[in-house]
Amino acid sequence: MTLTLTVSDEVRALVPGFTHVAVEAHGLVNGPSTDASSALLDDAARRLAVRLAGRAPHEDPHMGAWRQAYTAFGSKPSRTRNSAEALAKRALSEAGLPRINLLVDVYNAISVAHLVPVGGEDIDRIEGGMHLVRATGEEDFVTFAGGEPVIEHPDTGEIVWRDEAGVTCRRWNWRQGPRTRLTEETVSGIFLLESLTPMPVADVETAAEELADLLQKFSPAAEIEIRPPAS
Repeated sequence: MTLTLTVSDEVRALVPGFTHVAVEAHGLVNGPSTDASSALLDDAARRLAVRLAGRAPHEDPHMGAWRQAYTAFGSKPSRTRNSAEALAKRALSEAGLPRINLLVDVYNAISVAHLVPVGGEDIDRIEGGMHLVRATGEEDFVTFAGGEPVIEHPDTGEIVWRDEAGVTCRRWNWRQGPRTRLTEETVSGIFLLESLTPMPVADVETAAEELADLLQKFSPAAEIEIRPPAS
């Protein structure tokens, strides 16, 4: 079954240059990070360095557009960076990119190499469809603090991804909740590649195709569909 993805009119009005491409996959095989997934992350960091040519990630025009979008809904982009900028910053640091698990490593590598926010969610843990909306401030966002579950609430007007149970990712793609994240038990996933003008849609599609190819490589029996750009 194809997962429903919607973007509210309020979000489109605030950020008219937004596009997303989805890669839906079933029959995935996940597990701990491997030498192969680690090599992907190292290669992505090298590709990023070439792409930036000495600039800081936030100096890239696409990352600049994301900073403007975050400012538009009341978030401070220097403190709550979009996921691609945050990963790029880590990729260029001495610490390098984290190794999480096979599927997360794959989509993080695509995010860094193409400098585009990419998120992955476990379809079996999503309730209903996924919706990109401006929060009322009453939605639940379940996370952990000190090893214990806690409930937070987004700011009023904050852009969030949510399903029928609550918020799955705060501040657009800044902080994913643990409920729907990809774990080593995940077999079905939805991967969202999100872009803003001035990034050409064709570049997002290229990134999605590379992601789909990598998912197929690591899960040869998986059924994978690239869903057309939504803007």
